Amino acid sequence: MSRLSPTPPKHKGEHKGHALPRGSDRGCSSRDKDRSATVASSVPMPAGGKGSRPTCPGSASQRTPNRLIHEKSPYLLQHAYNPVDWYPWGQEAFEKAKSENKPIFLSVGYSTCHWCHMMEEESFENEEIGRLLSEDFICVMVDREERPDVDKVYMTFVQATSSGGGWPMSVWLTPSLQPFVGGTYFPPEDGLTRVGFRTVLLRIREQWKQNKNTLLENSQRVTAALLARSEISMGDRQLPPSAATMNSRCFQQLDEGYDEEYGGFAEAPKFPTPVILSFLFSYWLSHRLTQDGPRAQHMALHTLKMMANGGIRDHVGQGFHRYSTDRQWHVPHFEKMLYDQAQLAVAYSQAFQISGDEIYADVARGILQYVSRSLSHRSGGFYSAEDADSAPERGMRLKEGAFYVWTVKEVQQLLPEPVQGATEPLTAGQLLMKHYGLTEAGNINPNQDPKGELQGQNVLTVRYSQELTAARFGLDVEAVQTLLSSGLEKLFQARKHRPKPHLDSKMLAAWNGLMVSGYAVTGAVLGMEKFINCAISGAKFLKRHMFDVASGRLMRTCYAGSGSTVEHSNSPSWGFLEDYAFVVRGLLDLYEASQESAWLEWALRLQDTQDRLFWDSRGGGYFCSEAELEAGLPLRLKDDQDGAEPSANSVSAHNLLRLHGFTGHKDWLDKCVCLLTAFSDRMRRVPVALPEMVRALSVHQQTLKQIVICGDPQAKDTKALLQCVHSVYVPNKVLILADGDPSSFISRQLPFLSTLQQQENQATAYVCENQAYSVPITDPCELRKLLLQ
Repeated sequence: MSRLSPTPPKHKGEHKGHALPRGSDRGCSSRDKDRSATVASSVPMPAGGKGSRPTCPGSASQRTPNRLIHEKSPYLLQHAYNPVDWYPWGQEAFEKAKSENKPIFLSVGYSTCHWCHMMEEESFENEEIGRLLSEDFICVMVDREERPDVDKVYMTFVQATSSGGGWPMSVWLTPSLQPFVGGTYFPPEDGLTRVGFRTVLLRIREQWKQNKNTLLENSQRVTAALLARSEISMGDRQLPPSAATMNSRCFQQLDEGYDEEYGGFAEAPKFPTPVILSFLFSYWLSHRLTQDGPRAQHMALHTLKMMANGGIRDHVGQGFHRYSTDRQWHVPHFEKMLYDQAQLAVAYSQAFQISGDEIYADVARGILQYVSRSLSHRSGGFYSAEDADSAPERGMRLKEGAFYVWTVKEVQQLLPEPVQGATEPLTAGQLLMKHYGLTEAGNINPNQDPKGELQGQNVLTVRYSQELTAARFGLDVEAVQTLLSSGLEKLFQARKHRPKPHLDSKMLAAWNGLMVSGYAVTGAVLGMEKFINCAISGAKFLKRHMFDVASGRLMRTCYAGSGSTVEHSNSPSWGFLEDYAFVVRGLLDLYEASQESAWLEWALRLQDTQDRLFWDSRGGGYFCSEAELEAGLPLRLKDDQDGAEPSANSVSAHNLLRLHGFTGHKDWLDKCVCLLTAFSDRMRRVPVALPEMVRALSVHQQTLKQIVICGDPQAKDTKALLQCVHSVYVPNKVLILADGDPSSFISRQLPFLSTLQQQENQATAYVCENQAYSVPITDPCELRKLLLQ
């Protein structure tokens, strides 16, 4: 819980002079956005998440709902029957706090957060605590995925004034929305080392009555200090820092924290962080002839391979879980997030481009097949997440990972067939169990299962190569491949009969934009038209359901209705910076994959709107939200960290460079320079916190390549050149198709395209760098050689 002081602790765990008790920092860690992600906790963090589960089956229907019953958010609806007088974030709650002179209790979480729902069961479902909350506080519940601005502002406060941050986030505010106490998860009652939630509420109630003026003064001081610390501005700087220096420092910091044995960049828990892998690939490309280049490539490829073999990957149904609770990538936190699938599909596609190893292509395909099957709306949009917990059997209490784990007995019953040709008696089940490390006692360490819900269960994780498994039993590798594939399919069919995890059917523009990128890039790299079509469907969904034509603005959210319908909240939920940045990136990737200029046109329009709504004309860079949406919040922030998702400013820097390459409009290049300059201090101090922005800095200072293909879009020779470009890892490029029509959109943007001609009536490629063009190339092999230089 908060120190009532404007100065944050010097290091994690230091707390002095608490006027009020501080809560446990245990929760779904907000620091998963950092390479050294840790969950601040006095006990091991469970591997689970949670869906919508009433305390007693059917009890919700016997109780009176609170006002959250009118919301669309799955997370808010999960709290609609709490005996708490909850308000959604809005003026009704704020006015009531002012009129009754009561502090606001703000709880922020999300639908698949384990500790959010633990606190709900223990405290928000407790009648006595519910009465205390409702009588002495104005209680506000926020879905952090609907309102990232609210989450970001108050998480900044919690992280600066306590030993960490996470979800559920618990913050107490003045009626004017100034924070004065903050924490994360609280147990309901006092323990040996932790203060209980009921005690916290009683102490804050007493302090508010007897010492309110001091609380208000301290709150104002803290807020003023946070405002000064969080300012990101160009100041008197004219140019961003040296890309070479930032690259070197970022790589060194990653190298120091690298796990040589298992890959990744922390002990435990371990998060897939695609922005780091993307940086390492780019670093390798520009440092191939040095010692560090191959090292960077190894770090990224090894991490991806270890993740692909580990339990963090769902070997039965594909896709990736949120994070690993151990160093070995073995026991995951079982929820599956859309943004992870989107970014990892791209990372594995890039790994395939670089290495040519089919394992990476197989993983990328599996991710997108999972998304198509389980996270896709009929109209083309993409759902947010699947929960970690589910019932082992219908009617039973939910348990973490129940949908995903297996006992030896289950596998033996499903796969009893004898394996022909083995050097010892062997069933298909025994072969699969050996390969994936299943044991009679279960292969989950009790340290990863503090609640004892996974005893005797197994998480599939590849223990041996198929060659070693084949040699162990005297079989051909092809036979082992067939047996394992067949065995996994039977497990998949059996799993269909289990109760499914809760689906968060909320659809976010930002994450849908990431998923459009995932399908477009992977489809282009692997030459799979069906994936590109999924990207097109996703973009059409965004334009149809999450775009206001009249204002040119994106909406943040929409929700799955009955059948194939789509619903919106009662009042428009306008988009934040990340919605625009990620959708623009998705549209640019889709243009390069499909060569349909309509997507490029829409990207330009959205970028214009983004500039109008979020650009800081004085300090440079983009604010996270519109000034109007920020009304009343104590801070207006610029996101300065690439983590589980890349910072919207980092993505915007790339988008501005690409848009300049597609259009030649210098104002976007100038904006990019201002943005990079504004974040100079942050990059200099902690470049590893902004690897995606360091990558953009490199692209800017090394210049972008314009690859122009002149030809008929439907002709085989044109498609061959396009596929050649997609098969090579060239991160600092824009790919343009010039079909010879001077009136086309792209020709109007770049008049010089009319000077580039086909050679001998064949599709022809030109590579432009620093305003100098390569000789015309008609042979895909020659083009590949040039791009690999």
